[in-house]
Amino acid sequence: MSSPSVFQPGNTAVITGGASGIGLALATRCATQHGMKVLVADWNEEQLGKINNANITTFKMDVSKLDDWAKLKSKVDELFGGKISLLTLNAGISPPSNWSDPASFQAILSTNLFGVINGITALLPTVKSSSSPSSPSAIIITGSKQGITNPPGNPAYNASKAAVKSLAEHLSFDLRTAEPPIGVHLLIPGWTFTGLTGNKSGSSAQEKPAGAWWPEQVVDYLQDKMAEGKFYIVCPDDDVSEETDRKRMLWSVGDVVEGRPPLTRWRDEWKGEAKEWMDKQ
Repeated sequence: MSSPSVFQPGNTAVITGGASGIGLALATRCATQHGMKVLVADWNEEQLGKINNANITTFKMDVSKLDDWAKLKSKVDELFGGKISLLTLNAGISPPSNWSDPASFQAILSTNLFGVINGITALLPTVKSSSSPSSPSAIIITGSKQGITNPPGNPAYNASKAAVKSLAEHLSFDLRTAEPPIGVHLLIPGWTFTGLTGNKSGSSAQEKPAGAWWPEQVVDYLQDKMAEGKFYIVCPDDDVSEETDRKRMLWSVGDVVEGRPPLTRWRDEWKGEAKEWMDKQ
């Protein structure tokens, strides 16, 4: 389902994790280029305080807490008359996790997974009631390639993003016959220079690694693919092409289909075969 018309003057957007990175880039695009009214929700009060745009209102919240979602809904009713044209569930954290620290799993899943679940349950009725044939509403959920290819190193983060992918797929399926239509899109960024990946200042003046994209490039790609009606929006970067992403994903699911051990792409005894297979594709 195509939903390009969500980006138009007079429409409204709610963006979690919107005080920095991809969320902020999307909020700024909506407010500045498209004349939309935007509500940015984030836990980082310092970053929220740096936002200075007449079309953007900020709201401090913890996406893991249902009480905060009830307050956010009240704010939507107050500011936007209960209308959400674009809901973007983007808040995420990526601290280390390991098997001896259950608290790390709890923290990551509470934000990355339940932040999405809470947002859908709290605001989906509002998104549905806001959609019209001439201006369909849309939902963007931010996933991760790590939730698909599952590289070793941070099991809690990978698990959270794998679950987010599953939730987004079910939401898209359940809303496939909604009238008026509602577009659902799973944004899967590539290597993006944000606070999660090293840009602690959030400044474009900080030197970006050569292979990474700026958040604004991700938003460009996102809008193009939304206009094409894509659900899976798998962003490349300057190091990894779309074709390479496809090969990596196909190899990963091959572990299941072919009965191989898990995570063979990173196992010493399988690395050569994995590389050879991808080179031939």
